[in-house]
Amino acid sequence: MRASFLAAAFSLFVLGSAAAQPADLKAAVADPARPAADVARDADRKPAEVLAFARIKPGDTVIELIPGGGYFTRILSKAVGPTGQVVAASPSIRDMDKAVKAVAAEPGYSNVAVVGFDAKAVAAWPKADVMFTAQNYHDFHLTDAHLDVAAIDRLLFNAIKPGGYLIVEDHVAATGAPVVQTADTLHRIDPALARRELEAVGFVFDGESDILRNPADDHTKIVFDPSVRGHTDQFLYRFKKPA
Repeated sequence: MRASFLAAAFSLFVLGSAAAQPADLKAAVADPARPAADVARDADRKPAEVLAFARIKPGDTVIELIPGGGYFTRILSKAVGPTGQVVAASPSIRDMDKAVKAVAAEPGYSNVAVVGFDAKAVAAWPKADVMFTAQNYHDFHLTDAHLDVAAIDRLLFNAIKPGGYLIVEDHVAATGAPVVQTADTLHRIDPALARRELEAVGFVFDGESDILRNPADDHTKIVFDPSVRGHTDQFLYRFKKPA
């Protein structure tokens, strides 16, 4: 992601081996309409396990923040089924929403709605059972974005139903790493910092999973470095909005 479009937008522990994989999530991942390039990433991204941890179920309204190319969008669409809805919140600047709009237009994904991601748009989003963001929370801290992260987090909190969940997956930075500098140079964030920020606006930490952790990643390389790209050390946190 680039800072320029962000500037326009706005205690239960589940270990990897124990994460459930319901049949509906496995079927969603097995969707034959998924692009081959997406399927090739499944071994690293573990989508069925991630969405099981997220407690995605049929009939849910899921808000997917900044879906990029739509890797999770198609899977979420099938996981929530015809009685559910996927709200893909994407900045429109520089056609950043072009890829996910193409997904929403494909046959079989009619339950995907593409919406804007700015303060005015957030107020109009339907309330989410689950809000999901993968590999982009750190971008809120980019220097060029000039964002009030606490204000964004409060908006996200208000967009979730009482008792609903926020799922944050992101690239791990070293403990205590300076947040802005690390976001700018490595596209990573210290998990403890992300947790503190979200708890500060009212979210309750509800669990973490180690399914995306990679101890071979020493957290010193930019996530696009060929030696770690696609298999960085990543944290996966679940937060709950109090009922």
